[in-house]
Amino acid sequence: MNVSAAPSAPVRPSDTELFPYRLSLSGASAPKADLLVAAGAMGDLCMILAGLMLSYWVRFASGLIQLGNEPAGIRISDYAGLISLGSLFLMLTFGYLQLYNPRKIPGFRNAVMIVFKGTSFWLFAFLSLTLVMRVQPTISRGYMMTSYFACIAALLGWRWLYSRILQTKGIARTLRKRVLFIGCTAEADRMARMIKKDPAQPFELVGWIPASPERRDNVVPLIVPELSHEAGLTGLLHHHEIDMVILADPRLAYEEIVALSNLCEKELIEFKIVPSYFQILISGLKLEPISGIPVLGVAELPLNRLINRILKRFTDVAGALSGLLLSAPIIAIFGTLVRLESPGPIFFAQERIGKNGRGFKMYKLRTMRPNAGDTDHINQSTQREDPRLLRIGKLMRRWNLDEVPQFWNVLKGEMSLVGPRPERTYHSRMLSEVIPHYNARLASKPGLTGWAQVNGLRGDTSLEERVRYDLHYLENWSLWFDLQTMVQTFVRRENAY
Repeated sequence: MNVSAAPSAPVRPSDTELFPYRLSLSGASAPKADLLVAAGAMGDLCMILAGLMLSYWVRFASGLIQLGNEPAGIRISDYAGLISLGSLFLMLTFGYLQLYNPRKIPGFRNAVMIVFKGTSFWLFAFLSLTLVMRVQPTISRGYMMTSYFACIAALLGWRWLYSRILQTKGIARTLRKRVLFIGCTAEADRMARMIKKDPAQPFELVGWIPASPERRDNVVPLIVPELSHEAGLTGLLHHHEIDMVILADPRLAYEEIVALSNLCEKELIEFKIVPSYFQILISGLKLEPISGIPVLGVAELPLNRLINRILKRFTDVAGALSGLLLSAPIIAIFGTLVRLESPGPIFFAQERIGKNGRGFKMYKLRTMRPNAGDTDHINQSTQREDPRLLRIGKLMRRWNLDEVPQFWNVLKGEMSLVGPRPERTYHSRMLSEVIPHYNARLASKPGLTGWAQVNGLRGDTSLEERVRYDLHYLENWSLWFDLQTMVQTFVRRENAY
């Protein structure tokens, strides 16, 4: 904006006067990232075509699958159109699921989830589409099922190799955005620690500088170094090849933030803000208009919607019935072992806090000596090498086998398969007084397993971090999120004791 061309406008200080540093950009990694994404997409396409061709051979040429009610004598030329259309359909599905987003190339674990989700959708949607359109020759259901498994196997093998290539030092350095923090706060420190903890994060933390030379009071030490900027920010950013600036100091004036944003936009540097004053909110923010004016407000939680609650309840009932049936032998075997080691009841019932603060009796296989619950109020969770634990109880806790009777709680509607883990009444009341947003967890039914637990936040770990993971689950709920959490429960047992 040319201020001199509008004399009536108030004269404002220059950008460099409002914010005493100058910004610049190296920005050379975007073309390389695009090439890597294109290479990943080409590899996916080759694997899909290979899977579909292999499935044709297995179904029609090998003689391994014989189905009397499906077409025979199908030539490869008859299926050429279907193979091409199916490949395009599946690639478009992966694109919709952000598998080919150059701004955030997914790691292997996330790629696995996208492959399973996309291929499952493709199986039913593509089969339905070809049936509705009456494509000739009629597509073989045996061929589609074979294609489903063949494509998943081929894609996962390629994606594993692709992820290993991306993790090589030179390529990983190219893909990661180099981040500079301006200001140093508790939120910035937490963000930095989470990024350092997860090697799949697409960021490389370079360092931080104060928002201005005078703003050095109440500084929270970061795990990244403070950078020298005596020669000005321009030299610092050129030297360290910064790609993203994150403003973490909430005390900057409006004009200073606007000036910094304008500078980042002009220099093509990504500009982000850690809005500390939004930490009071329990949910994500949504931009919506009120009388034509855009405002930010708390977004509706997914499980507040009736259709989502119905879907979750349907999944809970199906899972609980299956779980009770499959766990009956486990309960019989381990119940007998508990009785042999420690005479007394096999099951242990305890008052827990459920949805909206309602109490209920939660059931477990007993893992401790009788009357161990009399001293439960001393600690919030079971300690390592707790002397009250039975020998068989340690094994059951390690593999979460003591939790299987809670399928009955799920069937009764007191719990869900996935959700925040329920706390005892005494501890819940105590913790709600000292941990912000603790009771926000009660917006959902407690879960047999939870997102915090599969990320190692169980036992004697940070309760504040556990609450953050629980709230993240509530804010981002989906049936796929539930499935992902259930699968990870069987393979991620950190701090299970």
